[in-house]
Amino acid sequence: MNVAIATPVHIAIVDDEADIRQLLGAYLVPQGFRVTPLATGRELLALMHRDAPQLVLLDLGLPGEDGFAIARQLREHWHCGLLIVTGRGDPIDKVVGLEVGADDYVTKPFDLRELLARIKAVLRRLQPAQAGASSKAQPETTLPQERYRFMDWQLDAGARRLEHERAGPVELTGGEFDLLTVFLRHAGRVLSREFLLEQTRGREAGPYDRTIDVQVGRLRRKLQACMPEQAAELIRAVRGAGYQLVALVERQ
Repeated sequence: MNVAIATPVHIAIVDDEADIRQLLGAYLVPQGFRVTPLATGRELLALMHRDAPQLVLLDLGLPGEDGFAIARQLREHWHCGLLIVTGRGDPIDKVVGLEVGADDYVTKPFDLRELLARIKAVLRRLQPAQAGASSKAQPETTLPQERYRFMDWQLDAGARRLEHERAGPVELTGGEFDLLTVFLRHAGRVLSREFLLEQTRGREAGPYDRTIDVQVGRLRRKLQACMPEQAAELIRAVRGAGYQLVALVERQ
């Protein structure tokens, strides 16, 4: 009888500080991950062409390189998790990082256990059946048989696929996909920011975390690009309360 062997999740660590690369590698490898440490964005882009990782831990402060530009290239050309790990803690940097497509943003110094939890959360959003180095004992973020139709859209939660009747498939980050799924499950209800954060990020969300506004904005823009005459009203901001999906939703 053939026995399937789980392939370790491949993580690229991009940081110009050798001690950070060594620290993260020494911590993540025993957790069952395959780690490639890199010092520059150029090395990362070369790796993406020959052995693309499932998740990239990216420092924004790489000497002589624009970390945000590197993040944009990843989002434009590859489907992988992107977790920014940086010493730049300014709220504007965090907003820009999420705007260019990062799934999460962690500032240095960080707690290794919290970082691991955030890594696993990003991987769950990307691959519900594989949260970590193996497929065992990790909760899925969506139910395999969930399918929804709304307006001219169809979302297959198990396949993590969103498709528009005319525009075709639309690429969403893990966080954007989970956010849309929560809206569809609770269509018509006004959902608070706290509820949306709890449903999409769980315990990793901080009490004053406003990144949900950034993700809602990104999701709106992607939907609006396919249906500019309607998408602006698809997710409505309710002042002082949160957000509401106003479309008629059919669950299949």
